[in-house]
Amino acid sequence: MKHTTLLILGCLGLTLASCGGSSQQTEETIKTKSTTTTDTSATVSAETPTATLPGEKLVSMNDCVGCHNKTQKIIGPAYVDIAAKYPSNDANISHLADVVIAGSKGTWGDLPMTPHPNLSKDDAKLMVTWILSLKK
Repeated sequence: MKHTTLLILGCLGLTLASCGGSSQQTEETIKTKSTTTTDTSATVSAETPTATLPGEKLVSMNDCVGCHNKTQKIIGPAYVDIAAKYPSNDANISHLADVVIAGSKGTWGDLPMTPHPNLSKDDAKLMVTWILSLKK
């Protein structure tokens, strides 16, 4: 059942990606952003259920699930593998936010990461902060 759910989410994500996805901010996102500060010291276990954090919410609202998963490689690397490769600090958060917006190729293999030019740098930083907070 879990694999079926992942497959459905992956297909939905790919469908959204091929249509450009939705990067428009909802009123809920704007409210969340206005009351949230970026804390790069937080660590969230990939195995422990937690309240949805702003970065996690933004990841789920965009087309990320078509290629990424918290704990398993799909098309792109698992979020925990990204967290293991990059320490959570301001320089890495800023760099990876730029990568999310501009796209990339070669860091994790030959398949390119789709650019997300309509994503704001602040939203990308929140998403990356959440991803880098995940530890195996």
